[in-house]
Amino acid sequence: MSEPHDIDAPAGDEVAPDVPGAPESAEQAPVVESPATTESAEPAEPAESAEPPVPAVGAAAGGSPIEQAADEPAPDSEAEPGEEDTSLVAVAQDRVLPDLSGYDTLVSALEAMLLVVDAPVNEETLAGALEQPVDRVTEVLRTMAEDYTDRGSGIDLRRVGEGWRFYTRDTYAPFVEKLLLDGQRSKLTRAALETLAVIAYRQPVTRSRVAAVRGVNVDGVIRTLVQRGLIEETGTDGETGGTLYVTTELFLERLGLESLNDLPPIAPLLPEVDSIDDI
Repeated sequence: MSEPHDIDAPAGDEVAPDVPGAPESAEQAPVVESPATTESAEPAEPAESAEPPVPAVGAAAGGSPIEQAADEPAPDSEAEPGEEDTSLVAVAQDRVLPDLSGYDTLVSALEAMLLVVDAPVNEETLAGALEQPVDRVTEVLRTMAEDYTDRGSGIDLRRVGEGWRFYTRDTYAPFVEKLLLDGQRSKLTRAALETLAVIAYRQPVTRSRVAAVRGVNVDGVIRTLVQRGLIEETGTDGETGGTLYVTTELFLERLGLESLNDLPPIAPLLPEVDSIDDI
């Protein structure tokens, strides 16, 4: 009968080679204790971490940080200065404009524009703004002018120079002057009016010849008339080299004239330019 110690298990170092998988476990041990694993196990320094916590939350929720940012509503931003203007233009363009095919509607549109102009406006400009034929706009303007006159309206529609504009009818002009112009407008002096008359009837004319007609120096008066916009320079005289002066569109507008041909026939009372030197 054999001794009990004959069936005892051998020493651990003798049995180890017979156990399956033992060598693989021994080889994996160094991998677990690799430097990378050791470094990851070390506590990170909070002061050096610059990453915000938002990406970590996004990753835990199952989405990337970019997807999370795309899903979040963008913060309200201040509108650019041009955005408001663009929206206003869009609103104006979306308005339903009146149908100008009818006479009354076209008259109303012309009245609205003529009320805000500072200078006479020609038919082409008005027709372009209304997108209407020039001939039709011209005909309606003439009819409007006749209608205002027939009704005795305080508004007088005139064609002055190269365009149309509203004026106060002469009958009611004193009331307007009393309301707005009494003591507020610097009127032209008699000397300025006389000088302006000479230029109007003898234009183009030089300063020296105007002075010869009036018999006094007109340098200061000429400067005043130029500053008021009633006269302007238009080249030089071929013989004397002096500056030539003519009246302006504003001159016609202030007098309510369409052209210089509408001036009263008082030119024969003035001496001819060629005979001024003989005076």
